[in-house]
Amino acid sequence: MTGSFTREHWENALAVLTLEGRCFIDGQYRAAASGKTFARTRPMDGRPGAVLARGDAVDIDAAVASARKAFQSGIWRHKEPLEKKRIMLAWAELIRAHAEELALLETIDVGKPVLASLNVDVRLCADGIQYYAEIIDKLYDEIAPTGPNALALVRKVPLGVIGAITPWNYPMIIDAWKLGPAIAAGNCVVLKPAEQSSLSAIRLASLAVEAGLPPGVFNVVTGYGEEAGKPLALHMDVDMIAFTGSTEVGKLIMGYAAQSNIKRVALELGGKSPLVVFADADLDAAASAVAWGCFYNSGETCHASTRLLVERSVQEALIEKIEAVTRNDITLAHPFEPSAQIGALIEQAHMDKVLGLIAEGEREGARRAFGAEQVLSESGGYYVSPGVFVDMTNDMTLARQEIFGPVLAAIPFDTEEEALRLANDTIYGLAGAVFTRDMDRAHRFSESLHAGTVWINTYDMSNFATPFGGFKQSGFGRDRSVHAIDKYCDLKTIWQQFG
Repeated sequence: MTGSFTREHWENALAVLTLEGRCFIDGQYRAAASGKTFARTRPMDGRPGAVLARGDAVDIDAAVASARKAFQSGIWRHKEPLEKKRIMLAWAELIRAHAEELALLETIDVGKPVLASLNVDVRLCADGIQYYAEIIDKLYDEIAPTGPNALALVRKVPLGVIGAITPWNYPMIIDAWKLGPAIAAGNCVVLKPAEQSSLSAIRLASLAVEAGLPPGVFNVVTGYGEEAGKPLALHMDVDMIAFTGSTEVGKLIMGYAAQSNIKRVALELGGKSPLVVFADADLDAAASAVAWGCFYNSGETCHASTRLLVERSVQEALIEKIEAVTRNDITLAHPFEPSAQIGALIEQAHMDKVLGLIAEGEREGARRAFGAEQVLSESGGYYVSPGVFVDMTNDMTLARQEIFGPVLAAIPFDTEEEALRLANDTIYGLAGAVFTRDMDRAHRFSESLHAGTVWINTYDMSNFATPFGGFKQSGFGRDRSVHAIDKYCDLKTIWQQFG
């Protein structure tokens, strides 16, 4: 899924693209029961985007009923494993076959470069569905040790109806992180995508049915969080909520689970990930990792390396190298431009929030080294240039709050002990990294860094075999890897006594 596409190519494709904005329930497109809709604005140029069904509790009820019916019937969970695998593999191939369409839908919604949507987001979505398809016929039950007159079977059984609520920064990727293991385990899913980014989710659902997934196994209800997400989380017939999003909303989700049926909850929440650079590190490698780790996807990444902790003696040299990487290697442009490596922020309100946090940081004494300004305003889109702030302390707003924009906070340290204290001095624990040539220090530091993923002399490297999730207020539960299937299952013991 690579290639050179001109801006004209994407403009022509957009002109004939169908923007399907209805919910997808029980294998069919449906308008919201209320008939209400809401309109989105394209982040890349501020022009009108999709018109979407404004689903609410009535639509959630319909989707959950469809999922429950499908689950109870056993039409999916009792299907022979090789057949389930075949259907999910066909789904992955249909995603690849419609790669350009899905990439365009994603970019229209979220404003990221369309080639990134094509070569990263669509690819990883298809790979995720394929990964879990391949696992289906390799899941085994267990026999527990007993005496000679008994047999104890320990079965891993699907929970039932899964409510998935996903964010707008990597819609297709994170949808696949939820859908792949949940459906592979035999569950049925109701997905509430972020209201900012529903188009690709709707299309993924229709492709799933085309591949052979029975109606009701995967449903999508579009709408606002308060009107559709909350009823899903409160629903008495939903067995689990898998949520990726802000820590603030994650706390609400936990409350809704407690208020309703004590449903299971898995949360992947915010981050303020530290990237720690010691004086003996390869500063060129560190600079590249810092810049791409913080600025990729316009900083709208939960584990972005937005806190740079750098040994004081090399701070100035490293900032200069980060600026060079940013100016020479990371191109901010209209998402349809082939040169674009980062694009627009998601919407006007979010851009205003990012700019407001930047202004607050400056009032607190953070000094702008470069960038972090609104740009390309003539386009009508929502663009902020990558930027770095220095002369910072770890108690400043820019160092503590998740900005979700291309803004790096640089904080100096003098000793390893100080670096570790600063790195762990956050409510979050999603990811982190350490750059040093001293491998004893690297492993000592990585073991002590309280985060779900820690990189040594690199950043944001992973694959589907590695679990992803956080500690502390970055949530709990893991996406990706075989371990992700566990959270969508429960263990049932079946004991048979002989004689």
